[in-house]
Amino acid sequence: MKLEHEYTLLEGFNRASVGRWLQIAAAALSAVIVFVLLSAVDLAKRYALNVNVPPVVMSLVGAGTVYGVLYWLFSRHVWKLPTIAGILKVPNLAGTWSCEGVTLEKEPHINWSGTVKIVQSWDKLRVHLETEQSNSNSIAAALLYDEAVGYRLLYHYENSPRIGETGLAAHHGFAELTFAAGENSATGEYFNGRGRNTWGTLKLTRKVA
Repeated sequence: MKLEHEYTLLEGFNRASVGRWLQIAAAALSAVIVFVLLSAVDLAKRYALNVNVPPVVMSLVGAGTVYGVLYWLFSRHVWKLPTIAGILKVPNLAGTWSCEGVTLEKEPHINWSGTVKIVQSWDKLRVHLETEQSNSNSIAAALLYDEAVGYRLLYHYENSPRIGETGLAAHHGFAELTFAAGENSATGEYFNGRGRNTWGTLKLTRKVA
């Protein structure tokens, strides 16, 4: 089962505007393809070639189909291009990150580490954290462009202890991360509730593939 979920863009490029631009591009591209196909048929007939374009071909190059292809390309690839990402004000956070955490609600503070995997497309996101004792997955998220400090990721997650961790309880929590310029590191905080009332700090460092 896919666990990626939609995420909100705050202070970024309006997603509806992106959809409208893709619709315009799809209509224009579809018209060009149809024109080229019909021109090719006319040219073939001039040379006495019996060529026809089946209706199914015309439907495949319709604006709806072209829009679907363009949206898939945009969602999976185009938005990640540095220039496009800068215009849209959406950072590409996808990848694997080393995570160092500190639990602060009691003394002595508890240091822990884990691995964060972020899966991201133009409209969907998932933050997965895995440690020796548990793993968690985001269930809602928002990306905020803050001109003063950079990009911030806010997300709500659910955590599940590993089998045998009887001292831990499943719980929900909230985390906020601020990414440094270049989006290769981040610092932030987390707060847990509904089963484990703890809080602390996080530091993420992107792993080089």
